[in-house]
Amino acid sequence: MRTELAIIGGGPAGMAAALSAHEEGVSVLILERDRELGGILNQCIHNGFGLHTFGEELTGPEYADRFVKKVRQARIPCLLNTIVIDVRGGNPCRITAMNRQQGLFEIEAGAVVLAMGCRERPRGAMNIPGFRPSGIYCAGTAQRLVNIEGRMPGREVVVLGSGDIGLIMARRMSLQGAKVKLVAEIMPYSGGLKRNIVQCLDDFGIPLRLGHTVSEIHGKDRVEAVTLVRVDENLKPIAGTEEFIACDTLLLSCGLIPENELSESAGARIDSVTHGPVVNDRLETTAEGIFACGNVLHVHDLVDNVSKEAQSAGVFAASYVKERMAGRERQWGQAVRPKIPEKTKSVLPKGRDAGKTLICIGCPVGCLITAQRNSDGSLAISGNTCKKGEAYARNEMTDPKRGVTSFMTAEDGDCRTVSVKTKGEIPRDKIWQCMEEIRAKTVKAPVKVGDVLIANVAGTGVDVTATSNVRRKKEV
Repeated sequence: MRTELAIIGGGPAGMAAALSAHEEGVSVLILERDRELGGILNQCIHNGFGLHTFGEELTGPEYADRFVKKVRQARIPCLLNTIVIDVRGGNPCRITAMNRQQGLFEIEAGAVVLAMGCRERPRGAMNIPGFRPSGIYCAGTAQRLVNIEGRMPGREVVVLGSGDIGLIMARRMSLQGAKVKLVAEIMPYSGGLKRNIVQCLDDFGIPLRLGHTVSEIHGKDRVEAVTLVRVDENLKPIAGTEEFIACDTLLLSCGLIPENELSESAGARIDSVTHGPVVNDRLETTAEGIFACGNVLHVHDLVDNVSKEAQSAGVFAASYVKERMAGRERQWGQAVRPKIPEKTKSVLPKGRDAGKTLICIGCPVGCLITAQRNSDGSLAISGNTCKKGEAYARNEMTDPKRGVTSFMTAEDGDCRTVSVKTKGEIPRDKIWQCMEEIRAKTVKAPVKVGDVLIANVAGTGVDVTATSNVRRKKEV
């Protein structure tokens, strides 16, 4: 099999790279190990994607669906359920892959774009003493179990790590009926966005314990409890501060690292800082003809930035293929380290009066807004950097509202669940009633993005709509 450009990975980076290369007139093939395109976005059913790319806030499946439609419209061929085993740079590049239909096979490509994404740090990287009982999950694994497969990892949960995925999974487990005891963070600040601290922890009464970590896991067959301990300025446990927390599940949200195996096997040099391949200003690795973009290059905070970078990679790779076809040679150039945004350090003011000092959740900035009621009953609002912040503060002081994202069980579908959201915000005190209706509802395939599945949920006047597609089993 031969193609001018092969894209390894069908997530947001892979699809964006494929589309931009296709527009440059190069033949493209996408290889994806999952059963459908979209990558990690398919299990990220929460809001917060697409503000820069599409000018609106979307869920992960909605963001992915917009790119999937473009890929289909462009008729870019995709090999799904296909595992790439090895990649070799050269002229041509060679890819060894396998799937059920073709068995083990090889692809020759004029160039390759690596877009495999990243993975979570496992428990082994945490050095937590104890047995290896069931009930210990990386947060992303738990996210897939809940959001895609409709299965609950446990009922009494402790989350270690306060990055955005840890905060979001604390909320998701609460919405699905679990008791989240606390979120522990070894650093003196949270690694997640301020708005996620508000809408994922504060809204559900989940404690955030900064400067704490898990020092021991109890239980042999199943997690029974963890020992929580405070740490000093050197991140060492402080004797005498141990606290026994009963639980049946421990979720680990302790950082992400690029998927390096194929990069290394291709002969690409790895950057000790980003933990992704070294690239030049054209996003070309040190392996001949192989480019990299997205989270395999370095872990990004926003999927919008992943898509933007991947579009450039697709253009650079297409240009490389054309130059090769024309018989032109060029020098690799100089290594350039991608600019990595400083890690978010969310520190909320101590002694904050939640009735007067608000954290805006309208965008990732998380402005600290002060709202005070004047003697005439009007509100004096300050601290916001945009009109969205002022509107949020007024609503929060008078009638707080939230959007709800979740999933429903799908019958006779190619997957067990369909992700859903409220088509607009509902009163915050109606969230639980809304969730009861969503959990009680079962839908029959097929379902398309945008379908109304519950009208006027919880009497709020707001509909619940599908944010992912589900096909009938017999159509697959």
